[in-house]
Amino acid sequence: MSGNEETIEGSVRRKGDRVMVHLEREIGHGPETVWKMLTDSVCLAEWLAPGSLEARQGGRVQLDFGNSGMPIDCRITDCQPNRRLAYSWSSNDTPERPLIWELEPTSEGTRLSLSLLLPNDDLVPIACAGWDAHLEMLLAALEGISIHFPATRFREARARFEELVRAQLAA
Repeated sequence: MSGNEETIEGSVRRKGDRVMVHLEREIGHGPETVWKMLTDSVCLAEWLAPGSLEARQGGRVQLDFGNSGMPIDCRITDCQPNRRLAYSWSSNDTPERPLIWELEPTSEGTRLSLSLLLPNDDLVPIACAGWDAHLEMLLAALEGISIHFPATRFREARARFEELVRAQLAA
């Protein structure tokens, strides 16, 4: 067990026939800086994937993960600058996987929350671990550090989220 496992946190709960996932990070930067990382095309490429995001209600989100994942092509359903951003992590006729970024100012910077509504399938732990890894990349990018996808953390997070899914959704 590595030291990173203790920092892998999140919640998973059933919501109807889907799964609600919630991840949160305390960030030592203000909401305006974090918002830019979530919405600026150059910044997105530093921690998530190349593409574009039109930060407005109805704006288009297009991200290309190359060989490592499906392309994202959807519309923004909620856009409140420096506070809230919502769109679906999907494309074409794949199932909708809504996600919501919420930014709350704190005395130290920003509390960033990510909520995901996923199909209840075997991919939930993988999706959670992927987002956990990308959040680590976001934290590094905010400090001006470029890191590759953290595969070790992904594997640790996947194991942790598999435990959470078993514990929370087995009922």
